Amino acid sequence: MATDLPIFKYHPNPLATGSIVQSPVACECCGEKTGYIYKASFYAIEEVNAICPWCIRSGKAAEMFKGSYSDDWPLQQAGLSEEIISEVTERTPGFESWQQEVWLTHCNDACAYLGDASKDDVGKLADGIGYIDDGQQWSSENYLELGKYYESKGSPALYKFQCLHCQKILFGIDAC
Repeated sequence: MATDLPIFKYHPNPLATGSIVQSPVACECCGEKTGYIYKASFYAIEEVNAICPWCIRSGKAAEMFKGSYSDDWPLQQAGLSEEIISEVTERTPGFESWQQEVWLTHCNDACAYLGDASKDDVGKLADGIGYIDDGQQWSSENYLELGKYYESKGSPALYKFQCLHCQKILFGIDAC
C-alpha cells in the first residue's frame, strides 16, 4: 500500500483534524495493515472500528458495510447533486461532533472541512472574517462574547469549513 494518504477533496487534511490516525490495526474492509485508520463517525448497522483511508476513498467500506461517514440530509436540503452527496457521505472521512455533524455548503457545493476552529478564528469572526452558518444572526458582540469562553474541542464547538469556489470561511456550531 502507498504511504501517501489518498486525497479527499472535501476533507483535505484528515490527519490534522484527527479523523484519521496512525495505527497498526488492520482495516476491517480490506484486511490490510496500512498504518492508518479512521477514528470519526461511521453510521452502519454493524459496528465497524477500523477502516483505512484507501477503503474510504474508494467507497469500498461504505458499500461493504452499507454505511456513511456523515449525514446526507443537510446536503440534500442544500440542493446538492447526488454525485456530491455521495462523495461526501461515502468517500470522505467525517468528523467528530457533539450532536450529529452537519457538513456545510456554499456556492452549490460541499465545503472543505478544515477542523475545529481556533480561538484566533473566533476573534476573526468578530472582525467579519467568516460567519457561523446556523440560521441565526450573529453580531460582533456575540462573537466577542463567544471568544471569551471558546476552547477548541469544547462546548460549544465550532467546525471550520472553506468554500472550494469563493474561498469564504464558514463555521458550523454544535454543543453538548
